Amino acid sequence: MNGSQQMTAELISGISDYLQSIGDAALSFDVLVCPPSAYLATAQSAVLGTQVKLGAQNVNANESGAFTGEISLPMLAEFECEYVLLGHSERRELFAETDLQIAEKFTACIAANVLPVLCIGETLEQRQAGATEDVIARQLDAALSVAGIQSFAKAVIAYEPVWAIGTGETASPEQAQAVHKFIRNKLSALDAEIAEKVQILYGGSMKPSNAADLLAQADIDGGLIGGAALEVESFTGICEAAHKLNEN
Repeated sequence: MNGSQQMTAELISGISDYLQSIGDAALSFDVLVCPPSAYLATAQSAVLGTQVKLGAQNVNANESGAFTGEISLPMLAEFECEYVLLGHSERRELFAETDLQIAEKFTACIAANVLPVLCIGETLEQRQAGATEDVIARQLDAALSVAGIQSFAKAVIAYEPVWAIGTGETASPEQAQAVHKFIRNKLSALDAEIAEKVQILYGGSMKPSNAADLLAQADIDGGLIGGAALEVESFTGICEAAHKLNEN
């Protein structure tokens, strides 16, 4: 819940300028922005003709109805949103969204040909209790049980260690890689081809200073960026780290 119309337009413009400086032929990664729903119209205009993709921060599983304050997939379609964040740790913690509710949203996105970015992750207490893998498995199983492994061919996963979001703390590259590998192995047990292709993003305080080390890990395919995405220079610094890794 950050920004303004002006900030949204300027941020996307700055990102687009950076991507143009790399050149279409050299661009080997995707860039997605997910503004607050109030700024989707501004963002839709700003991404037009650029390489920046547009997503939303949340969605309701229902197409319409008495759900005051919510936003539906048909509404997002009018803004040409290609992605939706689901189950972000703040939605789970602050708004008490359950695994089942998130799974229902996931299924609705798949049916609407919108790519869900399924956010999963453990709290500090769960990590300290040695329950990281149990929590990750439970959150994944909720979507798998209702949508099936085939749905993950059209989905993205974002691992968010909740203890490393907005705290300045970051999982070490080795800690992050271990969880990403667990996620991929769990999917691989159901379908190795889908598991190999699915993008698994890291969402725990990635910034220009640590992006290269994190992105160099075998099972970290990108980042779900929070605070560092609010300024063009810091966000494009992460993009530059991805660009250099792909060049090599």
